Amino acid sequence: MEYFINCNSSTLAPYTTPLDELRAAHLYRRLGFSASVQTINAAVGQTATAIVDNLVNQALAMPPIPAPLWADWTNADYPADDDLARQVRRAQVEEFTIAYGNALLDNNLRDRLSFFWSNHFVTELDVYDCNSFLYYYINCLQRNAIGNFRTFVSEIGLTSAMLYYLDGVRNRGNNPNENYARELYELFALGEGNNYTEDDIIETAKAISGYTDRGEEGCTQVAFDAEDFNTDNKTIFGQTGNWGYDDVIDILFTQRPNEIAGFICKKLYEFFVHPDSTNDDGGIAPDIIDELAQTFVANNFEIAPVLSQLFRSQHFFDETAIGVIIKSPFDLYMNLIKETGFTYDDGTVINVVDASRLIGQTMFDPFDVAGWQRDRQWINTNFIIGRWLTSEVFLERFFQANPEQFRTLAMDAVGAADMNTSNPEIVVRALVNKFTPKGLLTDQDFENAMDAFKIDDVPENYYSPDYIAGGLSLWSLSISAEVPTQVYVLLRHLSREPEFQLK
Repeated sequence: MEYFINCNSSTLAPYTTPLDELRAAHLYRRLGFSASVQTINAAVGQTATAIVDNLVNQALAMPPIPAPLWADWTNADYPADDDLARQVRRAQVEEFTIAYGNALLDNNLRDRLSFFWSNHFVTELDVYDCNSFLYYYINCLQRNAIGNFRTFVSEIGLTSAMLYYLDGVRNRGNNPNENYARELYELFALGEGNNYTEDDIIETAKAISGYTDRGEEGCTQVAFDAEDFNTDNKTIFGQTGNWGYDDVIDILFTQRPNEIAGFICKKLYEFFVHPDSTNDDGGIAPDIIDELAQTFVANNFEIAPVLSQLFRSQHFFDETAIGVIIKSPFDLYMNLIKETGFTYDDGTVINVVDASRLIGQTMFDPFDVAGWQRDRQWINTNFIIGRWLTSEVFLERFFQANPEQFRTLAMDAVGAADMNTSNPEIVVRALVNKFTPKGLLTDQDFENAMDAFKIDDVPENYYSPDYIAGGLSLWSLSISAEVPTQVYVLLRHLSREPEFQLK
């Protein structure tokens, strides 16, 4: 698949033209896991500012997933029998997986962001292996997803999931563990080598020591133990004192605000706009990131103003920004669910999680502290075949459950004026436009899609306006018995097209 070069020369000036269907779909594909025909249609004609403000306000007001009954369980709350305890733990993870999967489908920007941050402030359930820690980690991501980044950094570092994952629980004052301090600067706040030294890491490790109290039972939330805290003076970014955890956060954001802002805004840009943020071929992405970083600092590291500025901008809606990001596995399946509007249940959510794992993205378990690398890394020979086959399985299950929902999808896609159309090209074009960001690349690709829609057992002249024979009525989207099968076959065909892999 061709890799798109970033040649977007638009600025962060507001995009004031009322949204067309192409840009409305682009907005929802990036700010959530896409949207239904009805949601896209409702957005057409509105301004970017109105829709973005609404989505940002929804995200800011949205409560996190309610605490499950087991949120504060320790090992003492599980059955004494190991096999039974494992069964209970697996059931709890499945329960929470469903809850979070539904949140991703339902919550647009808030959980698009919480999922993004799970790949920034990375932990792995397989490493810390405690369901209570998982709940509070996701809770932290959801509460801070579009809040204050300084608060976010402070809170995420004291979640038990992170303290176990990056060895904070082993960071004792007389024997500092540098793991979290290193990742705090390299991966979470500044970026690799960005104006910090090895001495800064060593001294920071001493300052954040002491969070080592694991309680009497396993799976107990980690607490501070003053006896394990290093009480020496430490020098961090040129500042000397008997610093502790809160001081580290203060010093970091006071002494390195521009580095933090540039690093985080670059990551947000690459995730939401274009994977290439360092283009020298006529684009102005570095200038865009600098401007966003200035907004970040000026707003005391509040995330919402940065995203509002970006998502309302001419740069975000530029033609060259549309359809240039490769869908992640979760994008692939969740977009399909949202865009079809097909009926799904908790079992479908579990299927999405299972299928995503098969092609490289395991919920709650990025493969290392650097996270999933995204974009081109999602596509290789094995993964592309897996994408095709699993997409077909989802479509087949939807078809077996209710074929008529495929007709409904097509009728929604063409709109009220063409619900009774007898022209298959209108139907195919509407569905192609719905499921690919900018249509198919060539006229021949579109003709191939037309051929797929005109399934083999339907004669070509069936679509002719003057064809009525043997009591057989003219083909019509709204009444012909073949339509659900035709739409199903077309979607299977489109799911293997390169353009279907993009958002």
